[in-house]
Amino acid sequence: MAKPELHEKTEVKVEESNSLRGTFTSVMFLGGFLVITWIGVFILFLSRF
Repeated sequence: MAKPELHEKTEVKVEESNSLRGTFTSVMFLGGFLVITWIGVFILFLSRF
């Protein structure tokens, strides 16, 4: 008859929200760049008329 194995409990590390601060900042810079680019293209489009 097989012996039941003992399972050790493993600790789960919880990441702090600080690790997402850099991601949020990068996304905001990228979004700002896209918005400024679209506004520039729209102004260029309007100035051609």
